[in-house]
Amino acid sequence: MIFTVTLNPAVDRELTVDEIVFDTVLRASDWRVDCGGKGFNVARMLKSLGISSVALGFAAGKSGEMLDDKLKTLGIETDFVWVEGETRTNVSIVSTENGQYVKVNEPGPTITKDNLTQLAQKIGERVQAGDWWVLAGSLPPGVPPVYYTELITIIQSAGAQVFLDTSDEALRQNCSAKPQLVKPNDEEAHVLTGLPVSTPAEIAAVGKAISAMGPGSVIISLGKEGAILVDKDKAWLAASPKIVAANPIGAGDSMVAGVVWGLSQGDSMQDALCKGIACGAATASMKGTTVGTREQVNKLLAQVQIKPV
Repeated sequence: MIFTVTLNPAVDRELTVDEIVFDTVLRASDWRVDCGGKGFNVARMLKSLGISSVALGFAAGKSGEMLDDKLKTLGIETDFVWVEGETRTNVSIVSTENGQYVKVNEPGPTITKDNLTQLAQKIGERVQAGDWWVLAGSLPPGVPPVYYTELITIIQSAGAQVFLDTSDEALRQNCSAKPQLVKPNDEEAHVLTGLPVSTPAEIAAVGKAISAMGPGSVIISLGKEGAILVDKDKAWLAASPKIVAANPIGAGDSMVAGVVWGLSQGDSMQDALCKGIACGAATASMKGTTVGTREQVNKLLAQVQIKPV
């Protein structure tokens, strides 16, 4: 079974404008509201692939209720810890002229120690050997960075595996917990290690440096260029297929979904990465925050090329 844990979910509101201009009133030509938060995005992509998952995390207020309803309408099982306050709303403004966007994320509700204990207990009750758990996203107020380490320990002690997708201190302080897989982008990897990321060889070296911090394998995402995988001291570059990009927001989360989909089916890390690249490209080709379809993914997967670095 695949589980996603989103500590700081969001209602994602996207507004489409002709052009992004500052210091004036912009009028939206279109808008949409979706379930946001990295783990939820992973769950949505998995559902599009026909794969069941369970979404856990913190939810609050009317916005949290709306997220819960939307996920259930999509056929995604939820199991939230309900907290005081209001689940955050993130707003994106996307230009139809050139695809540029501005995104503003709220901080989210403050989480208490009791809330943290409740979620850890809930995960401990659900986890079973062989599961894959995606721990994804930023930390809301009140959650210490090392909380991910507590969850990783609970999950991997039960014989399940963790895919950690976070950044900054939440990544730095939890690599030593030895999650099976982490996925920073190239800039996040540079910040974490201080090493250059200008060439594939440099990025592979950065991946190996991160792997030495504890994770079993490292994927460094490169946006439209694809991703580099470091696994067992070897590195591969998976190049993204050519697409007409519509909106890159959420493409990285779709890549995570594709990777964990492949790994849950027993694929090698290389094959799973190729599935992830195809899922990310499929989502990037969709307007708004819609995820790619299984049909699109299958077509794009045939075009993904992977080679040693």
